[in-house]
Amino acid sequence: MQDRRGYKGSSLKFLTKENLSTGDLLSIRKGSTEYVGSLLPRYEYADENYITIKLLNGYNIGVRVSNIESVSKLSDGTKPLFARPTLPTIDSSLPRIVVMGTGGTIASRIDYKTGAVHPAFSAEDIYAIIPEISTYAQIDTAAVLNYDSENIATREWSIIAEAIADKISGGADGIVVSHGTDTIAYTAAALSFALNGSPVPVILVGSQRSTDRPSSDAALNMIAAVLVASRPEFSGVYLAMHSSSNDDSVSIHLGTKVRKNHTSRRDAFESINIPPVAYVRRGEIRHLGIPNEAKAKRFALRMSFEEKVALLKFHPGFDPGLIDYLRERGYKGLVLEGTGLGHVSSKCYEPIKGAIQSGILVGMTSQCIWGRVRMTVYSTGRDLMNLGVIPLEDMLPETAQVKMMWALKNSQDLDEAKNIMTTNIAGELVERSPIDRRQS
Repeated sequence: MQDRRGYKGSSLKFLTKENLSTGDLLSIRKGSTEYVGSLLPRYEYADENYITIKLLNGYNIGVRVSNIESVSKLSDGTKPLFARPTLPTIDSSLPRIVVMGTGGTIASRIDYKTGAVHPAFSAEDIYAIIPEISTYAQIDTAAVLNYDSENIATREWSIIAEAIADKISGGADGIVVSHGTDTIAYTAAALSFALNGSPVPVILVGSQRSTDRPSSDAALNMIAAVLVASRPEFSGVYLAMHSSSNDDSVSIHLGTKVRKNHTSRRDAFESINIPPVAYVRRGEIRHLGIPNEAKAKRFALRMSFEEKVALLKFHPGFDPGLIDYLRERGYKGLVLEGTGLGHVSSKCYEPIKGAIQSGILVGMTSQCIWGRVRMTVYSTGRDLMNLGVIPLEDMLPETAQVKMMWALKNSQDLDEAKNIMTTNIAGELVERSPIDRRQS
């Protein structure tokens, strides 16, 4: 079957007429100029009048089909293949760590013919191309999912949590979960609650750049994740990602206090309102201290999540009717991302009152990244509390949404769910926030 992805209109007619397919090596003549290169697929919304080729020097150019005087195929396209390296020898005296694959950039590679990044590596492939992890542990692998992270939600959290619990009961000393970075913090929070009190370390790890790129952060992040997973003092859920744009250090973040704060930098993730629990540099761990609140005494496996919980960000011109809409749609919980210390417009009062009276759990967080809500300072906050809105202290909005999903599904009634939301379960609530964020 001919592959002409992304082409349409005049360019598709041209390729069909000439019997050309993406990957084919072509010679294109335009006047006295000859272009030699491989035909590339195009984006869906690219100009239909052009074809794109990758020249032998590696550059891409677009050629208008109406200007092509002649074209000849020098060779058929070949699909790039990935050859898995030989697995390293396993030292049976080392801790047993399970590396679980769920997809994402860390489990992706770039197709250098097309420039596209797509899932390609299984967890075993990652182990094979990062053999340094065998220094710290004997590695088992398990492919749980193969999803882009934006497709991972409540159902997938439960699947991942159940797979982890199964490996823990099977005797694993630690778990590493590879995951796409865009929603990895949500999953870290979900697992922090679902696997509360985990007797072994559970380390989520991702990368901003695919594993086979020279600038990839995947190897260093994975090595650090495996090292930390091999240390029993890290029992609980954490996230391992680059500390800086250099390849010298990885931060270990508490699973309920971490946020992605940059779209593309390798050090995109930061701990909020607390410092990272540790740094890994050149194979050495520098402990900064795991918050006592994050240490549970017993393992409480509760893997269910309520899907009908919304996270709404208040803004000037916010339509209060959105709250009514959620109530009409049968939502069970609402986390508001208010301004400053936890405020929304007075126009929202009646919809919020109606939501609470109908049995919807409503909590307040702040859209400020650092700090905490203080709803007793201004009358707006006090009015909202009088309506029944729960102040959620310094909890991150994303963590608050995940926790509310978990609380509503794992409580007997609304009062118990409210109590869960204001009780520190996995380090998500810190009693005091630092004045200077650089101390966090």
